Amino acid sequence: MSRPSLIDRLGRAHAERAAAGLRRRVRTIDRAHGVRITIDGRELISFASNDYLGLAQEPRLMRGLQQAAEEWGVGATAAHLLGGHRGPHQQLEAMMADWLGYPRALLFSTGMMANLGVLSAVLGRNDLCVQDRLNHASLLDGARLSGATLLRYPHADVAAAARQLAARPEAAALLASDGVFSMDGDVAPLAELATLCTQQQAMLMVDDAHGLGVLGAQGRGAVAAAGLGVDDVPLLMVTLGKAVGTFGAVVLGSTAIIDALVQFARPWIYTTAMPPALAAASCAAVDIVRSDEARRQRLHALIARFRAGAVQRGLPLLPSESAIQPLLIGAAHRATRVSATLEQAGFHVPAIRAPTVPEGAARLRVTLSAAHEFAQVDALLAAIDAGLATVSASGSETDTRDVPA
Repeated sequence: MSRPSLIDRLGRAHAERAAAGLRRRVRTIDRAHGVRITIDGRELISFASNDYLGLAQEPRLMRGLQQAAEEWGVGATAAHLLGGHRGPHQQLEAMMADWLGYPRALLFSTGMMANLGVLSAVLGRNDLCVQDRLNHASLLDGARLSGATLLRYPHADVAAAARQLAARPEAAALLASDGVFSMDGDVAPLAELATLCTQQQAMLMVDDAHGLGVLGAQGRGAVAAAGLGVDDVPLLMVTLGKAVGTFGAVVLGSTAIIDALVQFARPWIYTTAMPPALAAASCAAVDIVRSDEARRQRLHALIARFRAGAVQRGLPLLPSESAIQPLLIGAAHRATRVSATLEQAGFHVPAIRAPTVPEGAARLRVTLSAAHEFAQVDALLAAIDAGLATVSASGSETDTRDVPA
C-alpha cells in the first residue's frame, strides 16, 4: 500500500497558489510609531491598521499595562477555571457588560476563539445556521465545527435569509452576521435581521469586531447604532484588538447564555487566560473609548475627507461609512501592482486578494485611524490616483477607475 503524502499535497497546493500570484508572505515591521511604520529600513505611513481610534500606543494604556504587570506578573499561568481568572479579567468583563448594556460578558483570548467557542457550544448536528456570504471566516468555521447545517445567503439579502430559515422550520436555528463587514466596510441590515429572527424564532448573533468604538453613542457599535439590544441580539461578540487598541475578545449575552458557555465553549475552557496586565490595559482603553467623543468625531471627519476625495477623483470606491474604505481593483495582479506603487510613494496599503475576497474582486483595503492627519489622507488619495494611472498605462487592461462601485 502506498499512502498519499500530506506533505506532498501541501506542497502542491502551495505551488498552485504561488503560480496564481496569490501566495501570502509575512513582512516584519521593524518599528511602529503611531501611523508611521518602518519596513526594510523605509518609513511608511500605514493605512492598513485596525487601530481605528489610535489607542494602541496611548500612554495611559501603556502605563496601565506596566503597573498591572508589576502587580500580577506577565502570564495568567492557568486556564480561567483552574486559577487563571484574575481581578483584571473580572473587572474587564463587568465594564464591557455595563458599556454595551448586556447582563454578562465572557472574555476570550481572540475573536477567532470566541466565534469558534460560541457556535460550537450553541449549535448541534440537527440545527441550522444561516450566515451572510461575506461573514468573517471565524463565524463560518464555528458553524462547520458545530456540525450544524450551514446555509449562506447573498450579502445583506434579508429576503434570502428568510427563505433559508423558513425552509427548515423544525430545526433550532441561529443567524450570524458581521456587524461591519471586514473587507467591504459596510454595515449589515441588523434591524431587519433582528425582526426576521423574531418572526422565525431564531437566535441572532452579531460579530461587531469592526463596529465597536467607531459606531453608535459612546462607540457602542453597530448593534447599538441600529437601536438594538440584548432582546434583539442575544449573542454579541466584540474584539479588543481594533478600536480598543489592545487584544482579546468579549462575548456578551444573558446570564444563562454566559453560564452555558463557561460549561461548553471549549476554546475558552481549554486555553490559558489572557495576561491579566493586558486585561487591565483594556479596562483603561474602555474608559477612553466610552468618553472620548472628540477622537471618534475626528475619525469620522477623516472618513468623510477620504470618501469625498475618492469620489472627486473617480476612484473605484465601495459604499462604506466605516473606517474600512475598500477600493475595488478587480484582478489580483493589478491590485498588487497598485499596492507596490503606493509603497514606493511612502504608503503601506496591502492588496487583498483571493481567497480572502472572491476572485476578480481584489482590492486595496484602506483603513483610517483618528491618528492620521488630513494631509496624509490627501496625499494617499493623490498617490492612489497616480498608481492606478501608472498601472493602467503599463498594460492593456481597462482602467480600474471604470470598475463600478
